[in-house]
Amino acid sequence: MSGVTGWFAASRNLRDNTPVLEAMTKSLSHRGPGGSRTWVDGPIGLGATSISGGTPDDILPVAQLGSRTLAATFDGQILNREELDQSLPNDIPSVPTSQASIVLRAYLRWGTELVDHLRGSYALAIWDSQAETLLLVRDRLGVKPLYIHETNGDLLFASEIKSLLANPAVPRRVTAEGLREVFEMTKTPGQAVFDTIHELQPGHLLIATPDGIRTRQYWKLEAREHSDDLDSTIAHTRELLDDVIAQQIQGDANLGSMVSGGLDSSLITAIATKLRGNASSLDTFSVDFAQHTAEFIPDPVRGTPDGPFVEELVRTVGTNHHSIVIPSSNMADPDLRTQVVSTLDLPPAFWGDMYPSLYLFFEQVKSRVDVTLSGESADEVFSGYRWFHDPAAIEAETFPWLTSVTGKYFDGKPLFDQSFLKSLSLDQFVKDSYRTALAETPTLASDSAVDKRMREMSYVNLTRFVQSLLDRMDRMSQVHALDVLAPFADHRIIEYAYNIPWELKAFDGREKSILRAATKDVVPKSILERQKSPYPSTQDPSYEKELRNQLRAILDNPNSPVLPLVDQATITDLLKTPLGEVSPMYDRMGTELVVGLNAWLDLYDVEIAL
Repeated sequence: MSGVTGWFAASRNLRDNTPVLEAMTKSLSHRGPGGSRTWVDGPIGLGATSISGGTPDDILPVAQLGSRTLAATFDGQILNREELDQSLPNDIPSVPTSQASIVLRAYLRWGTELVDHLRGSYALAIWDSQAETLLLVRDRLGVKPLYIHETNGDLLFASEIKSLLANPAVPRRVTAEGLREVFEMTKTPGQAVFDTIHELQPGHLLIATPDGIRTRQYWKLEAREHSDDLDSTIAHTRELLDDVIAQQIQGDANLGSMVSGGLDSSLITAIATKLRGNASSLDTFSVDFAQHTAEFIPDPVRGTPDGPFVEELVRTVGTNHHSIVIPSSNMADPDLRTQVVSTLDLPPAFWGDMYPSLYLFFEQVKSRVDVTLSGESADEVFSGYRWFHDPAAIEAETFPWLTSVTGKYFDGKPLFDQSFLKSLSLDQFVKDSYRTALAETPTLASDSAVDKRMREMSYVNLTRFVQSLLDRMDRMSQVHALDVLAPFADHRIIEYAYNIPWELKAFDGREKSILRAATKDVVPKSILERQKSPYPSTQDPSYEKELRNQLRAILDNPNSPVLPLVDQATITDLLKTPLGEVSPMYDRMGTELVVGLNAWLDLYDVEIAL
């Protein structure tokens, strides 16, 4: 785990800009508190932070090969490092504590084609003085972030937006294009909300030279014929899971696993303990809210509490378990919400209470382990969400998560001024985004109508939904210097699952049928039969009460930056209405969005240019 940042200025020497580069690097110290390094050589400046520390060349290796200088920054994990280490040239020393040194050696052998040989989750930068080339690469699914700003021939890049904003050349401006990303729950690939900042898209590389900047997509989902029968599909899925998890748990890192009582985290934990051969050496962690299990009330999204299922998993596999209980009142703390916004660099637009709870949860996990496993992205890869099995969502001509029961809980717009919302053309934005996603979806001419539609459902989830969840996971964990590994985000698993025909993928009529069958030997039966339940959300009314107090304070302060964007009369009516007597999207989602957006506009001094 580390933070990467840098600056390429083709036409000038950056030596005088070293203090700015140091500020950009320092802003990422939470991603690597073990040490940092900045390095400037003519038109290139690189910065890196590292959780493991070590010498400067461990953190940001620089190799001198005659008159040729190579340097690299790296964030993430290379799964096939041992295999690469044995086959790469030794012109550059291999540093055991530095994955960046492996990257340099791979570049020395394959150049930009190293992207075809790396497996894992990463964002990296390589400078080659001989070619006067800066190479940026982001992993295939985009587990690791990489943001970019281009201006007047200069290129800035960083793991997080805050690092770019530490450079005075980057404006803090947002336009209608960026605000659409805040108000609609769809992630436009490459969009980063701020006007002049964008993301290097997953599966892409960027090459910057004095002649200009170009990008290339080096990986994308492809539609392929699936020749395996049901039994072979189940067996191969298990083989892939075993292989990926085995590679991710290698090494001496203090390892944990997050468990929710759901299938995804349970099977990862069960397989990891089986592969390690010593379950008690694995720490597991679950999150809950005070009195949540005892006073749980089923709703259309969550049918059962997690606690009893977590307990059964722990009894079955025998891990060293820690149940982390979070008081609901803590999550509404305005200082914590400000910290969440500062961590994200963006307003927490959806899943409002999940951000502070994850922040507090990961803080506790980090007190015991440095690395933890997660089941993130399994639902997108193996069609686990309810909308994959809801006829209304399948038939709808929009993103499936905006339909059915789920969509009713993820609309934060009712408290905002209608003329302002109209100026954003949100309906057209969603339609255009959806049509673009469908046009990109890889299919086969031989696909049945059902398989074609389910490929579309999978593709929009993998390209327009999961990225928001991966970003949330990355920021909320890395602010505590905790590394989270997501086996389901491995491209081999994604490629295989994407091409499983629907009649096999849902062979028993349930969600994640293949996963259930592939792991029935290690996962308790009750969890195998449990219906999908999302990350827990507090049901304590004290949370909404405190949110309303903050909403009232915003309304009472004429200098609140969000006021020109909201419908003050609607908010006043809401505040007069007793808790529980209005729609959840007003009381929870709408209030969270107003409060979060106000904090972001204030903290980042954002200029809105409509």
